Amino acid sequence: MTDLATAPDTTTGPATTDPDTGIATDAATETAIGSSAPATDVPFIDPVAMEHDPEELFPGDRGVLDPEVRRVLVRLLQRRFLMAERNRAEWTVLMDHQHTIESRLNDLFVRLVVDHDRGVAYKEQIRSDELEVPILLRDEAYSRAETLVLVHLRTVYQRETTAGESSARVDIEEIEQTVLTYFAEADGSTARRQKAIRAAVGRLRQDGVIDEESEGRYRINALVEILLSSDRLRALRDWLDTQSAQSVPLDLDEGDDDDSDDADTDTDADADTDEAEAAL
Repeated sequence: MTDLATAPDTTTGPATTDPDTGIATDAATETAIGSSAPATDVPFIDPVAMEHDPEELFPGDRGVLDPEVRRVLVRLLQRRFLMAERNRAEWTVLMDHQHTIESRLNDLFVRLVVDHDRGVAYKEQIRSDELEVPILLRDEAYSRAETLVLVHLRTVYQRETTAGESSARVDIEEIEQTVLTYFAEADGSTARRQKAIRAAVGRLRQDGVIDEESEGRYRINALVEILLSSDRLRALRDWLDTQSAQSVPLDLDEGDDDDSDDADTDTDADADTDEAEAAL
């Protein structure tokens, strides 16, 4: 049995009495009570150092995208097509940030279409009968001469790829000789028709349908398949054969006054070729 006289003193100091409650507490109790006090308040969200804020690219910049992503977004709005083979760096950025870029375009009622097999990306204007949609992009149809050249290019591409060739090529002389057969005598002089055909070739080259490998020698790109499906090609060729048999003249002047500003151009391939068919 422990002697109370020799038991260790477990108190840490004299007891004190609270003047308000009359309850006596010793120093140990006060220490325990004090240890349960709340710690200093800590902010719910840690402050971010100023040097970690997104860098402004220009005064007043409130954008959140990286510069390279912004540039690809602008390129898609400027151009009719973005091609992997021609724009490898931009295509890589598009693949890495496709969801973000699609979201920004959708905010403008514009749809992004990516054909991974052919390595082609383009935009489409959203149209809806159920939703009021302001039109940002306008349909810019190919002219009659451009459509005629496009028909021949698509025919050659289909013939060569069906034969197992990895690529299809064509000379300017072949294009002229074939497309000239679609015209009637009432379409004007041969020189005028050739001028229209060469201008059409230039336009299609600018759009990426063909690439000039050497002077007057062109490689046809897979983009031509997007512009003209097999069924549409067949319908156009049948129509052209009928028109040629009836010697119906084609208006070469229509579509010559192209607007060089591509920012407003609708690159919906189906819309373009639909308009081209209607123009024919």
